[in-house]
Amino acid sequence: MILSSTRQDWFGNIRGDLLAGLVVALALIPEAIAFSIIAGVDPRVGLYASFCIAVIIAIVGGRPGMISAATGAMALLMVTLVREHGLEYLLAATLLTGVLQIAAGYLKLGSLMRFVSRSVVTGFVNALAILIFMAQLPELTQVTWHVYAMTAGGLAIIYLFPYLNKTIPSPLVCILVLTGLAIWLDLDIRTVSDMGDLPDTLPVFLWPEVPLTLETLWIILPYSAALAVVGMLESLMTATIVDDLTDTSSDKNRECKGQGIANIGAGLMGGMAGCAMIGQSIINIKSGGRGRLSTLTAGILLLIMVVFLSDWIGQIPMAALVAVMIMVSIGTFSWDSIRNLKHYPLSTNVVMLATVAVVVATHNLAYGVFVGVLLASLFFANKVGRFLLIQSVKDAKTRHYTVVGQVFFSSADQFINSFDFKEDLDRVIIDLQRAHFWDITAVAALDKAVIKFRREGVEVDITGLNEASATIVDRFGVHDKPDAVEKLMGH
Repeated sequence: MILSSTRQDWFGNIRGDLLAGLVVALALIPEAIAFSIIAGVDPRVGLYASFCIAVIIAIVGGRPGMISAATGAMALLMVTLVREHGLEYLLAATLLTGVLQIAAGYLKLGSLMRFVSRSVVTGFVNALAILIFMAQLPELTQVTWHVYAMTAGGLAIIYLFPYLNKTIPSPLVCILVLTGLAIWLDLDIRTVSDMGDLPDTLPVFLWPEVPLTLETLWIILPYSAALAVVGMLESLMTATIVDDLTDTSSDKNRECKGQGIANIGAGLMGGMAGCAMIGQSIINIKSGGRGRLSTLTAGILLLIMVVFLSDWIGQIPMAALVAVMIMVSIGTFSWDSIRNLKHYPLSTNVVMLATVAVVVATHNLAYGVFVGVLLASLFFANKVGRFLLIQSVKDAKTRHYTVVGQVFFSSADQFINSFDFKEDLDRVIIDLQRAHFWDITAVAALDKAVIKFRREGVEVDITGLNEASATIVDRFGVHDKPDAVEKLMGH
């Protein structure tokens, strides 16, 4: 079974994976250079990182067909560290990032993805689509009409070529045709070589030249922790999206470990930390890539092209790559989420829109996901808190309360307010057979109700507690502990 799965991952789609890997490699080059510039380091740092991460994650990652490399989200977190302490500390932080991610994998933190709601994932996807499109705008401002014509032509090729031939990825055709056209017409437009110098040597083993002291650890730890969290979030979110696109499943905890190993490899080869790239992953899937071979091919061809074919690669017009990335942006955005705004509940729409707004405003994926998960949790707690029903029946001077539903921090006030403590009674029976107490706030509400009745001289009986509720009530409740009750009533 394992052998069959491994064979399928590597050799189940050889032609599609090789062609898709070529397209991804071409699209990775300008992005890796741009992300290096954002981080304030030499372009080769991003290029070497993209090569190392793609090759290693292809072997050890938990999601076949997903592309990992240097990313903009990670680069933004490195700026201050590079400016204040230099490249060597960035390499050390990259190694520590890898260690933290491996630890997260063994702690099974990848399983936490089940707490991220679909509306948060949709908001995340839409925000990334917007950011990918915004990243192309500098290439489309203050330029000649040739750039617009080339970009429009590139988009036409991307969307129309599949009607002629579906075996060759249309983004690859777009890049080849526009490059040939630019060279033939000798167009004065921006090319990949204008982004920065491509490396002319293979990466070599580099151990960061930083003092191995606690002081160094305290310098890099905050950056490494932030990089680890953002890297895992983006990788796990991207894995979830690729799962949906390919109708397959992935091992999220293995992906955490794989990302960690890949970042350690990148740090030891002079590269910066990276993670999964939703844009490149979608390029890979749309171009026919499905297996680990596509990711491995992208990494190897990236290195071969920038080191040995730099003269040719440098002539690729940026307009061709902009067209590819606009296609990615359009394909990434969940257009159904706009159409469904009038059908979905308000809370779902608020979570999705808040996630988009925070990610786009801060360019920090972690902030957006945090806000989205927080809002989704609050809306869920509020919704569940409403499913609490308390009915009562009076027999002579005895009132029988029946509690149905969930009692926790959101519904505790409703629970208290359902009792009439001033009624002239001798006895109160609170039936909890169809209720569940979840937290100490719920237990405190039960204590308060019981003690208030007793203050009025009413005898209180609690019946029907299920085993789980009884455990938390016995542990944290005080209404059945005379000493504690006396203190509270005296107070």
